[in-house]
Amino acid sequence: MLRFARLATEVLAPWVWVLTLPLAVAWAATGHRPLPALGWGLLISVTGSLIPMAVIVRGAKRGKWDGHHVTNRAGRRVPLLVAGLSLGLGFAVLLAGGAPAQLIALAASMLASLVVAVAITFGAKFKISLHAAVASAAVVVLTLTYGPWALLLALPVAWVAWSRVALRDHTTPEVLAGLLMGVVVGGGGYWALLTALT
Repeated sequence: MLRFARLATEVLAPWVWVLTLPLAVAWAATGHRPLPALGWGLLISVTGSLIPMAVIVRGAKRGKWDGHHVTNRAGRRVPLLVAGLSLGLGFAVLLAGGAPAQLIALAASMLASLVVAVAITFGAKFKISLHAAVASAAVVVLTLTYGPWALLLALPVAWVAWSRVALRDHTTPEVLAGLLMGVVVGGGGYWALLTALT
């Protein structure tokens, strides 16, 4: 059972969602044109996922935090800061380059989610589940982008939410708070920003 939980935690980790979600949104936003979709999508994927994850893995190898999922609340300070700075740079390039509205809304909602996560983690001193938050936000964004069939992704979201509690990396309230934050801030923020931009 724990092996099944660890699998969910790894294959549905935040960095995986953040790596793939921008490419899916870019595909729709660019009218299914491969080169523009790859260009815009990879910009967010690299600045929002790969760069922060590289810093996290390097820090974990050096013993700066407890592993590549950074389950100790205090250890999240540097990874969240790096994620914000990196994604902020990507967001600036999106704006300067005239990216499609969907991608600007996506990057902005991701930045808003990071700000809220920092406020909850360090202001409220509550270790909210980022696995749950990112996964639930992604489902809302994909549903808005591709329609109700994307709601089937709620099943893997439930799997990863369960895994965080099963592995004792989070409590049930921390996971539920993450799910709610993802839907409201990540997904709702995306919808609100996209509505304002179009």
